[in-house]
Amino acid sequence: MAKQPHLLVEEGDLTDLALVPGDPGRVERIAGHCENVEQVSENREYALVNATYEGRRLTICSTGIGCPSAAIAVEELAAVGVDTVIRVGTTGALQSGMEIGDMVVATGAAKDEGTTKRYESVSYPAVAHHEVLTALIEGARANDEDVHVGSIATDDAFYAETDEYVADWEQAGLLAVEMEAAAIFTLARRKGLRAGAICTVDGNLVEGTQKGETEDDELPPKAKNNVERAIEITLTAATDL
Repeated sequence: MAKQPHLLVEEGDLTDLALVPGDPGRVERIAGHCENVEQVSENREYALVNATYEGRRLTICSTGIGCPSAAIAVEELAAVGVDTVIRVGTTGALQSGMEIGDMVVATGAAKDEGTTKRYESVSYPAVAHHEVLTALIEGARANDEDVHVGSIATDDAFYAETDEYVADWEQAGLLAVEMEAAAIFTLARRKGLRAGAICTVDGNLVEGTQKGETEDDELPPKAKNNVERAIEITLTAATDL
């Protein structure tokens, strides 16, 4: 098999389980919690390493921003033998009372994006695999973390999330909005993979707190280390999968 054109990997290069943050810089942050870190490839928005966490071999692969690049990552990860993918990222809360630093484990994602429409009807569900969902919830419990568990929205127009969109998502009971989960869940289901997602809240669209608007020294303690906490939960979950 030739190397995959974007991830630049071939069968045997990766492990069976991949953590898939959006930000390439987060690959290094996750790897910092691990041992036996080996850089595999780096191309465009995709940075890949293999590592070990508490005896569990795993791959860390960034996806970039949005469903198109996330779908490419899942397609190529599946092609070289990965069978479990876990998104670990950030999200904007859609319900009052959710705070910066809170954790959201997604049971499913509304397909408010264009990529999955090229694969299937919008009526087909984008849902997490029950084994990954359970592992993330148990991973949070093992780390003494409370998590919000429920449906989220995946959107591909960050600067077009109008008040009307936010109000509709809120009324529907969706917990948060991000930009990759629907594609990851959809592609995983279609290819027989297990998938899940945990995201930490970095703003609340209902309450008007947006990403980057709050000074770090004004944040509560749980907001200052929220990404690290999400990483720890995800790595704990990985040891059970």
